[in-house]
Amino acid sequence: MVRKATSLFGSDESRQLPLEIPRDKHTFSRKNISPNALKVLYRLHEAGFDAYLVGGCIRDHLIGIEPKDFDVVTNATPEEAHALFSNSRLIGRRFKLVHVTYGREIIEVSTFRANTAAQHPAESDQRKSLKDKDTARSSHGIILRDNVYGSIEEDAERRDFTFNALYYNIADFSINDYCGGLADIEKRQIRIIGDARQRYQEDPVRMLRAIRFAAKLNFSIEPETAAPIKEMAHLLDHIPPARLFEEVLKLLGSGNGTETFKLLREYGLFKYLFPDTDALLKSGWQRKDIDPEAFILQGLQNTDERIQGGRSTAPYFLYAILLWPSVALRHEEFEKQGLPELPALHQAATMVLDNQVAATAIPRRFSTPMREIWDLQFRLPKRYGKRAFTLLHHPRFRAAFDFLLIREQSGTDLGGLGNWWNDFQQAPENQQRDLINRADERKAGGEAPKAKRRRPRRRKSSNAKRSQEQ
Repeated sequence: MVRKATSLFGSDESRQLPLEIPRDKHTFSRKNISPNALKVLYRLHEAGFDAYLVGGCIRDHLIGIEPKDFDVVTNATPEEAHALFSNSRLIGRRFKLVHVTYGREIIEVSTFRANTAAQHPAESDQRKSLKDKDTARSSHGIILRDNVYGSIEEDAERRDFTFNALYYNIADFSINDYCGGLADIEKRQIRIIGDARQRYQEDPVRMLRAIRFAAKLNFSIEPETAAPIKEMAHLLDHIPPARLFEEVLKLLGSGNGTETFKLLREYGLFKYLFPDTDALLKSGWQRKDIDPEAFILQGLQNTDERIQGGRSTAPYFLYAILLWPSVALRHEEFEKQGLPELPALHQAATMVLDNQVAATAIPRRFSTPMREIWDLQFRLPKRYGKRAFTLLHHPRFRAAFDFLLIREQSGTDLGGLGNWWNDFQQAPENQQRDLINRADERKAGGEAPKAKRRRPRRRKSSNAKRSQEQ
């Protein structure tokens, strides 16, 4: 339910901006704010600077979601803000920011930025005097660096969506709406600030953010905001893979992955994040042991349920799900070329990961456990003798077991392998051995496999022995 502040407007479309909503007319209070964020706001205010909360925390509260991220904006420069907090550090080249650290919580402090896209005549002299290091764009028009500071009004104009241009003033506890964000919350729509084509040109990641908010908030994307997305999706090719990796984690690893996946495909954005997976899904390829789309959707659904239940999920597990169908396809191709099962898998994994890092970078600390999860899919069926105990203590066993369950839930028939491993984990040791024996019997068609006989060591002849002693 949308909270009190948005009900001030009714259906009046002619209201003037900016709007200032006094404390007694909205429900956002200091009780809704992180105590550490309040410390930052008050210290800036007491030092004579303007200090506001901005964006998501206000938006989420008004929608009925508990705020979690508290971003502060001020007219203090990054250097001035940094000097106020001994527990802070300056970060960023593209956008210079201050991070104030309280244990595990980080309060991000930014300075009001000028809307450099709008070159107002009165500001032309100031803009011409800027050094190259303050602002820069790529040949495609993408903002590479933006450290030009301005007023709060300019800062609002350069934000991405209207509901992210809401400011909470610590001086009088009012909410200030510069771009009609409250009305768009009331309409449950996502609307970009300014001309959509120009704003996507400046930063193509805004297209991904529109999808993320649509899935997270269950909002529609306003028609003029949505219209250019399919046509301009290719601009994501010009975004550094490392940045897109982080965006994928926000998109698909925040508890709304299933809906986000559908929207990414609907708007033609998914192929720029997972080109191999997208091509495979469009080809319609599947085989009896995997339905790619059903598997990915099942994996995302399980991940969503974990996150919504307050449990964590690892980025490598998410990526392992999204790339597994491509690995299965390449594995099949390499086996047809005559490679044995595991070498074919390792070759397939290498090819898929090499292709993927061109789109979204994958750190080695994630790619290694992904390979282990895939490898264990071929080792978990081989649970005979002592292998089951060895596999149970593998550091990636639990993730591989969960992955196997997703395969079964999505329609892959593994002969009850998931239930067997579930029983094996919970059984006492004597029953574990019974389970292994029954698995051995099934493997041998009712007869336990014969133990391999060791070859006797060749004993050296007495002549050879005497020659060594000499």
